[in-house]
Amino acid sequence: MSTTELVLRSTRVITPQGTRAASVAVAEGKIAAVLPYDAEVPDGARLTDFGDDVLLPGLVDTHVHVNDPGRTEWEGFWTATRAAAAGGITTLLDMPLNSLPPTTTADNLRTKQDVARSKAHIDVGFWGGAIPSNVKDLRPLYDAGVFGFKCFLSPSGVEEFPELDQEELARSMAEIAGFGGLLIVHAEDPHQLADAPQRSGPQYADFLASRPRAAENAAIEGLIALARRLGARIHVLHLSSSDALPLIAAAKREGVRVTVESCPHFLTLTAEEVPDGATEFKCCPPIREAANQDALWQGLADGTIDCIVSDHSPCTTDLKTPDFADAWGGISSLQLGLPAIWTAARERGHTLDDVVRWMSTAPAALAGLSAKGAIEAGRDADFAVLAPDDTFTVDPAELYHRNQVTAYAGKTLYGVVRSTWLRGVRIAEDGVPGEPVGRLLERNG
Repeated sequence: MSTTELVLRSTRVITPQGTRAASVAVAEGKIAAVLPYDAEVPDGARLTDFGDDVLLPGLVDTHVHVNDPGRTEWEGFWTATRAAAAGGITTLLDMPLNSLPPTTTADNLRTKQDVARSKAHIDVGFWGGAIPSNVKDLRPLYDAGVFGFKCFLSPSGVEEFPELDQEELARSMAEIAGFGGLLIVHAEDPHQLADAPQRSGPQYADFLASRPRAAENAAIEGLIALARRLGARIHVLHLSSSDALPLIAAAKREGVRVTVESCPHFLTLTAEEVPDGATEFKCCPPIREAANQDALWQGLADGTIDCIVSDHSPCTTDLKTPDFADAWGGISSLQLGLPAIWTAARERGHTLDDVVRWMSTAPAALAGLSAKGAIEAGRDADFAVLAPDDTFTVDPAELYHRNQVTAYAGKTLYGVVRSTWLRGVRIAEDGVPGEPVGRLLERNG
């Protein structure tokens, strides 16, 4: 039996059974036990008492575009994982595109792992990519440890990661279902997008019209039908259109193996507040209206939407031109997701227990990360310590991702991350990350 080395104590510890006063014993990087608050500290163990600050499991962000190698001027493993650590995230999964090479073969995966290994401040895993030319590479990628496969149904924005047409989607989905893998999908229908009005310029209303809800709805409907036919497991990325929620809920009731995520920007920002020319708010699918946002929160509350992840998709400042048609689409929010969601959640009557379920437990379950996502014996000793009633105003200069562009600039948010812990080691304190001690993760089983 391992000897307890560390005891973390708080009057508010978020466990799978609810929030309670507790002491958490840590041994060899694992949670050894969750004990009563006043449990005796074993001889030789260090005690860290957080008082009334909340001890929650480290967040798991399964949707991050790190872009390293190849487009490291957009983002890199060193900067992205520092930002994550400062924001209470202890595990991220890197998306397969925007890096050069993309993660579409086992060799390319190894290239990316070699780059990330010495730079990771938190634990890092990798999604593989499904593109028209690589059906033969999917099983080798899976055997090499990727957590699943991402595809696009409409153009991705980078030429080295083309979208799948319906025939290619069926082939890739059948192949992945054959070995029990997970397909995660950017679901916008290219025909609906092509039929939408396309106008350049600074008007957000024009950009919003160019990415209609109908494009998401049609893509998701087709995706569910194909998954039903093939018995496949699918995950809908960054849901923006609330119109698709009844379709998804019905599919879940029927037993279709579908899960869904949304993102902080869809749940905290609205189309009505986006100034013209403010392309730091541009993402695809887009930030929609306040009424749509209300329906997304209802989808979270009733379980139709499973999890909240960042879709951190940064770029260099010059690519955020004032023209919504030309500017790079992506929101940078890795460091701010927890306070942004907590600020909105508390206003809507949700608890930190809900936030932990959406941002830690459910993403860990999606990826099969059984050692992550909860404060209970046997899991990794990954934690975030949050002062939930304290506020701060977002200053882009204080963000650790490579390019300090953010749609949250100037916003006052609830929830200050006091510290972040990875396998019992404090990796960030008072918003300042430490040294890189993260590990590279591979799918188990």
